[in-house]
Formats: sequence, C-alpha cells, structure tokens
Amino acid sequence: MVRAESVTKRYQRREGEVLALDRVSLEVAEGEFVSIMGPSGCGKSTLLLTLGCLIRPSEGKVWLDGRSVYDLSHEEAAALRLNTIGFVFQTFNLVPYLTALENVQIPLYLSGLTPAEQRARAEEILLKVGLGDRLSHKPSELSVGQQQRVALARTLANEPRLILADEPTGNLDPTLADEMLDHLQELHQEGVTVVMVTHDPRLAARAQRQLRLVDGRVNVPSATA
Repeated sequence: MVRAESVTKRYQRREGEVLALDRVSLEVAEGEFVSIMGPSGCGKSTLLLTLGCLIRPSEGKVWLDGRSVYDLSHEEAAALRLNTIGFVFQTFNLVPYLTALENVQIPLYLSGLTPAEQRARAEEILLKVGLGDRLSHKPSELSVGQQQRVALARTLANEPRLILADEPTGNLDPTLADEMLDHLQELHQEGVTVVMVTHDPRLAARAQRQLRLVDGRVNVPSATA
C-alpha cells in the first residue's frame, strides 16, 4: 500500500546539516500493522510524516497505492491525505472552543458532507469509541483519555485506509495506552493499514511486524507472533 524508496531527509540547522533519514526503503502492505521503534532523534517521526505526504524528502520517492505522492499537485496531495490517510499524534490537536462532536465534524466538513451527514457520522464514530455521552463536551471538560478518543474519532471520520500513529500513547498512563492499542488493533482487524511509531517495546510487540530505526536507517524487520 505504502512504499518508501531510498528516502533521505536532510535538515539545515544553524550548526550545520542534520541527516534525519538515510536512504530508507520499506514497504507496508495493505492491511498490515507495523510498529517502528528507535531512540529519540533517530528520525521516526520524520519517516512517518514523510510517508504521510507532510514532509517532502530531500531524495527518494514515496508511493501510495502506486502513485508517487510527491509528484502530485498540491490539491491532489491534500485530497489524498484527507480521503486515504488518518493521523494520530501524541498531542491531540483538538480545537479547544469546539465540542467533541464539532471536532470530529471538521474533516467531514472539508469532505463536503451536508451538516446533517456530518452530525450523523460524527455521532456514529464517537459512539464507537465510547463517547456517545460526551458529544457536547469541550476538550477542557474531558479527561486525557477521552480527549485521545475524540482525536481518534476525528481520525476515523473519513474512514481512512491508512493510519499513521506517532507516539499515540505518549501522554497516556499504561491502562489508557493499552486501550488505545486495543482500538488500533480493532481497526487493523477491520482491514485498516496501521503504521505506529512508539518508544515502548511492550506496545510495539502488539503490532504484526516490527521495524527499528537507528541513525536514520531501518533495520531488517522481524516477524512477531
């Protein structure tokens, strides 16, 4: 489904050039659940954002469904992100003055659904993640775990086929972290492709396949049970 081909990413910093990714090549098949581990600063988030059409590589190509994403127009890339890819970040990025329902409606509005369709879909997905009784609550009125579930519901609103999760449990205690992984595994079982960056070996082991990123390079993957 998604493939990186000899991807290199360099950043220019005041102290000089930083090599974040060094000729990374990997392929994630449709329906896989892959975890990416590695030490802080090794390029995990850069790799995830590059796969998600958000950071253009300095060299190399990224393919999604057979299309070279960085050869697409701005409008084509934006439509691809909106309709195919869902992002889950460590920070929830919820709009503080909107309710849970309204936060989930944002991508549906961008997709052109009518207000009635937006509300029906948002209610459906919030009910699915156990927040049917929190529709009118703003982020400040929700617990950390509930905020993460609102963020997940917003990610799922447009039914993405690929979910890119960057340390999705980083702000959660162990119990809530396990709940988040349960949600991701359920989505995987439903056929959604999941690529997750995590620093936690216990959580990484719950993925179908594990990769390790060190000094901007991906190690040979090892299968998990």
